[in-house]
Amino acid sequence: MKLVFSEARSDYSRYLYPYVIWALPEPGEQPAGFFRQGFLPASPQMDCYYLCRNLRLPLAGWQPSSENRRILRKGDGLRAELILRPDFAYTEARRQVWKQFADERFGEDVMSYGRLDMLMASPVVSHLLQFTDPATNAEVGTVLLFLQEPALAYYYYAFYDLAHRGRNLGMYMMTRAAQLFAERGVVHLHLGTCYSRRALYKTQFAGIEFCNGFRWSADLAELKYQIDRDERQVGKHLLDVPEYRDGFYNGSLRAITEASAFRLTT
Repeated sequence: MKLVFSEARSDYSRYLYPYVIWALPEPGEQPAGFFRQGFLPASPQMDCYYLCRNLRLPLAGWQPSSENRRILRKGDGLRAELILRPDFAYTEARRQVWKQFADERFGEDVMSYGRLDMLMASPVVSHLLQFTDPATNAEVGTVLLFLQEPALAYYYYAFYDLAHRGRNLGMYMMTRAAQLFAERGVVHLHLGTCYSRRALYKTQFAGIEFCNGFRWSADLAELKYQIDRDERQVGKHLLDVPEYRDGFYNGSLRAITEASAFRLTT
């Protein structure tokens, strides 16, 4: 794994020198190693990864909570089928349904037809999880996934029938995916980034962890602190804030460095 540090906007007066951290694979390296260190794919070709605040759910021993079970009951009867991308019929009808969903949920053309087509021809989508209502044989939802068993499943994009809002279909699909991959013995389910309060719905799973830049943390108070901090003007980087160090690491820089997964040797 080679790291490249790409400079972002700095604030010299406040000693803020930010860098976006990219990781590039070396021969023989597998995606699981990048996910394990807190990186997500920056390219659909999976030839570049970026370090970010993202979520993963450890699945060994995971059991759905009472809230998870309530969500699962709302989807009682729906069928979930895991399909290899080459075996999935990416039809024009499905393409249009996904685009219509994306326009309504994300904004018009945030997800273009071109991007959909690119994703469906890229390594980052290795499998699809198809949800069908057996009573009508209607497709009600599809998840685009990257799967490297047994190490990980990456829940990348989900498209579903918005007419099923009353069933909490989006949350059901994510919860059912956690259940399915736990049953298959997958180690982690990765759920994407978490940079706003709107993304906190992804944390409704016992044991969920987030990458804070130097380690995986299961402390949701720490995650919410970082989200709250994003919503106001800040004049220091995170580890330079005594409130953060004192509140979550007993004021100890050594505790932070010992928790870090990164080490450079010279």
